[in-house]
Amino acid sequence: MVKPSSSSSSTSQDALALFNSLRSAYSATPTALKIIDLYVGFAVSTAIIQVVYMALVGSFPFNSFLSGVLSCIGTAVLAVCLRIQVNKENKEFKDLAPERAFADFVLCNLVLHLVIMNFLG
Repeated sequence: MVKPSSSSSSTSQDALALFNSLRSAYSATPTALKIIDLYVGFAVSTAIIQVVYMALVGSFPFNSFLSGVLSCIGTAVLAVCLRIQVNKENKEFKDLAPERAFADFVLCNLVLHLVIMNFLG
C-alpha cells in the first residue's frame, strides 16, 4: 500500500476547505438569486441533453438542433445577466430597479426566440 504524501493530503484539505467556504457563502445567497441559478442550470442541462441526443440519434435537421441549443444557451446567458443586475451586492447596477431588469430579460428573451423561430424556417 502506498502511503499518501503530505502534498496530496494538504491538497485534499484545501479542496474541502474551498467547498465548505463555497457552501457557506451560497447558503447566504438570497432565494431570488437561487431561483435564477436553478433556471440557468436547467437551461444548460437541456442544451447538454440535446447535444447527447444529437450524438446518439443523428443530426438530420441540423438547423433544428442549432436552434434548440442556441435557444437554451442564449436563455442561460440572459438569465445570468438578470442575476447580475438583480444582485443587491453588485454596486454597478444599484440604480437599476429589479422590475426594469426583469422587463429587459423578458424583452431580450422575446427577441432571441423570434430570431430562433425565424432560423427554423
